[in-house]
Amino acid sequence: MTGIDLNADLGESFGAWRLGDDAAMLELVTSANVACGFHAGDPTTLLDTVRLAANRAVAVGAQVSYPDLRGFGRRALDIPAADLTADVIYQIGALQGLATAAGTRVRYVKPHGALYNRIVHDDEQAAAVVDAIVAIDPTLSVVGLPDSEFGRIAEAEGLRFVPEAFADRAYLADGTLVPRTRPGAVLHDPEEIAERMLRLATEGILTAVDGTEIAVSAETICVHGDTADAVAIARVLRRRLEAAGLTIAAFSAR
Repeated sequence: MTGIDLNADLGESFGAWRLGDDAAMLELVTSANVACGFHAGDPTTLLDTVRLAANRAVAVGAQVSYPDLRGFGRRALDIPAADLTADVIYQIGALQGLATAAGTRVRYVKPHGALYNRIVHDDEQAAAVVDAIVAIDPTLSVVGLPDSEFGRIAEAEGLRFVPEAFADRAYLADGTLVPRTRPGAVLHDPEEIAERMLRLATEGILTAVDGTEIAVSAETICVHGDTADAVAIARVLRRRLEAAGLTIAAFSAR
């Protein structure tokens, strides 16, 4: 691999409640997964975020979620497929309008939190999300975990699926993420994280929590904007990848 995309979850502040440093992260990442109001983000915050992304030539993605502001989108909800499809269409449409006003556009969709993890295995929920994307704009790329139902269904429907790895998350031996409820699920050491992601980008290998070496295919690497020291992690990670000769660029530009 000669190039890799760096993405971050942004636009997650809400009113007086500030979360993360979007301006600093947008100096480091090449794709921005912008909240759509269902798990985080108010309209003013989202508009400010897409404007900053446009000014820095960072690709904008819609980070769609279950309707769960109280739980930050990290609680699994049993939503009928038709309702989930409508919810995803609504969220993408809202961010598309804000992006247009900011002089940019939504280029991809990445589910958030519990929805992201559920559609790794739940084909009905995965299909509901894919149906929404196909209905609103089938040229949008989709980002998700490799070897997932979401990826399989998206590709079957003609969407471009972009496999993702997480810089600041630990992995299980089956290639899924360690649940946040377990100790050690979130990583914090920038140097350790950078070393893991450099190996991922150059060899396609990660070490799971039980010591198993697993093959992980990824075109984009996520640093969660709400992780402690997210900016430091992204800065060290980008520096390490570039020092190894990798080009850091949005997947949608390649």
